[in-house]
Amino acid sequence: MAHGGKAVARHEGQVLFVTGAYPHEVVQAEVTEAKKRHSFARALAIVEPSPHRRAAPCPHFGPCGGCQWQSAEPGAQAEWKREIVADQLRFVGKLRNVEVRPTISPGPEFGYRNRMDFALVGGQPALHREESQELVELSVCLLLVAPLFQLFVDLPIRPLAERVTLRAGVATGETAVLFDDEHGVIHEEVAGHTFRVTDRAFFQANTAGAEELVRLVTEVLAPGPNDRLLDGYAGGGLFAATVGAGCREVVAVESDPVAVADLKANADSVPVRAKFESSRPRLPRSWDLAVVDPPRAGLGREGVETVVAGHPRTVALVACDPASFARDAALFTNAGYRLEYAQPVDMFPQTFHIEIVGAFSR
Repeated sequence: MAHGGKAVARHEGQVLFVTGAYPHEVVQAEVTEAKKRHSFARALAIVEPSPHRRAAPCPHFGPCGGCQWQSAEPGAQAEWKREIVADQLRFVGKLRNVEVRPTISPGPEFGYRNRMDFALVGGQPALHREESQELVELSVCLLLVAPLFQLFVDLPIRPLAERVTLRAGVATGETAVLFDDEHGVIHEEVAGHTFRVTDRAFFQANTAGAEELVRLVTEVLAPGPNDRLLDGYAGGGLFAATVGAGCREVVAVESDPVAVADLKANADSVPVRAKFESSRPRLPRSWDLAVVDPPRAGLGREGVETVVAGHPRTVALVACDPASFARDAALFTNAGYRLEYAQPVDMFPQTFHIEIVGAFSR
């Protein structure tokens, strides 16, 4: 499997990235986009199926782009994700002999999402068809946690609304239905700490996964009472409030004003409202530990330079894109840090998305 969820095939000497296929299958496919060095294709028929292929339980699987791997067994999905992380470290990061640990699957394979955003078509929830702007109307979504599944089924019709966000606190039982620009606050509990989550501010969409990330980052950093922790892209304070609870000080950097308000309510920290890449003038001169959880684009050169400017002894990089993770890992390596291991976490089963915790030390 390639980064992005497509299977890699070769035909007449050319590499093809095939949507809808799995490794070790024979498929009939059509080329959808031809390029000089490689092409993209879509499987039309499975001639010889993978031994890991199964019947997808969702009636919308295929047309709906929300899931890509629902017709593959969970164990195969987890191994493909580990392999993709390892491949990106080799090919993008040029890093070899890095330990990529077996993928951790922290929760159920369905019914795990505590937040979902849908477009609305005549009041009916919809998601985009894969690689298309076309919307697919849905009667069910099996990824939703049980309270949201029921909200989805009983969703009131708002013919003029264009989108809806469903949120739930798995531990607290609180729910919110936000049409268009409506506002709402719920609370969630992770690692024994209660978090306020306002409107559409970022919070991990898999509560069991958030618990696992806290455990993994704590394991990487091993924080002590004399440590100062830098929390970059802090969001509502998931790591500041949990991993940082035993530190003497937490400096938490976040740019979104709604998330900053949640951060102040959730964590005992020194909040810095700024873009992380340009926050150095407002930060202390040094910190002992750092955890950074950037968006899909990753840290980039400026972000890595901001982290290492404080000379932390250990860095936990939480990433949601294997390619940007590999690029950032190489940047940390060039700055004198060693990637001790990469730990894939299957926060989003049935999809190709991968969360990764990287452990760096100097």
